[in-house]
Amino acid sequence: MLRLLRWMIAAILALFLLWGLASTTGIPFNATGEIPGRPAHWLNRLWPGYWRQPQTPAPKPEKEPKGAGLNGNQEGGSGPDSSPVGPLPWANDPRFQEALRKNGTPVLMAAYKATLPDPILNERYNIALAADRLAGTVVRPGEIFSQNKCLGPYTEARGFRAGPTYSGNRIITTTGGGVCKIASLLYNVTILSNLPVVERHPHSLTVPYVPPGQDATVAYGVYDFRFRNNTQGPILIWAQSVGDTLYMAFYGQKPPPKVTWHHQTLRHIKTWTEYRYNSALPAGSERVVMPGQDGLVVRSWITIEMPGGQVTRKDLGVDYYKPSPRIVEKGPPA
Repeated sequence: MLRLLRWMIAAILALFLLWGLASTTGIPFNATGEIPGRPAHWLNRLWPGYWRQPQTPAPKPEKEPKGAGLNGNQEGGSGPDSSPVGPLPWANDPRFQEALRKNGTPVLMAAYKATLPDPILNERYNIALAADRLAGTVVRPGEIFSQNKCLGPYTEARGFRAGPTYSGNRIITTTGGGVCKIASLLYNVTILSNLPVVERHPHSLTVPYVPPGQDATVAYGVYDFRFRNNTQGPILIWAQSVGDTLYMAFYGQKPPPKVTWHHQTLRHIKTWTEYRYNSALPAGSERVVMPGQDGLVVRSWITIEMPGGQVTRKDLGVDYYKPSPRIVEKGPPA
């Protein structure tokens, strides 16, 4: 009995010692009490949330955006009386009208549009090609839609060309660059249609055509965008690129409830400047090669308003966007 009492006292002292270490090391933790990027500590399995950093006041939420957009170049809407995207370019297309009739999907569930400022390389071409192939896709009840399965692989053999792609905090060129805009609009229309998202990955950097927290990226064989049709009828997807603007909509048999996006910026990381020497520039001159962009940590959620007025909240998680450097080339000294 005395031996058991000594063992219990020693165990309690050990726990207090570990608590003191944990509270002074500032080790980050997530909602499950695990250290991001590392295996769960053994104490977390016994005492969830034990391995934690000192508590800090929660950041004040930024002013919530009105409607779907933060940057004014994209719009979306869901429900029977909510379609701020304006007239859809395929409204009078005989192929679209026939698809509605054939699949029995007369109801516009949700629509979204986004404009890409200053597309580079073959970005516009790849987006238009992918949108044309996506238009007319039908997702049956219970079926899981996959963008990579529907549109990939994004290769030259399938008609795609070289376009811009994020890699870490840099922009590189890959075949099919630009198809992430398709994924981002699919994500927004899926959310506005109140459908369950099966797989979605944010970009490593913020994108200029949807608000932070509303984007999605794909990489064939690595990252995909997928959603499930949990309705009782088929869903018809239609998309079309007009100039630099991409339109997308889902059609079904019943309208979804009203869905509204919300975001909170948890952290803002400033960009920095990197200088590179370029002997071809005039003496004493500089040239901005990349403007750079700030990093963000953003929490996103939606509110779902049912026809009877009941409002529920659905959390969509936290996204981390890296800052990218401002790159400036400098010529020889004057």
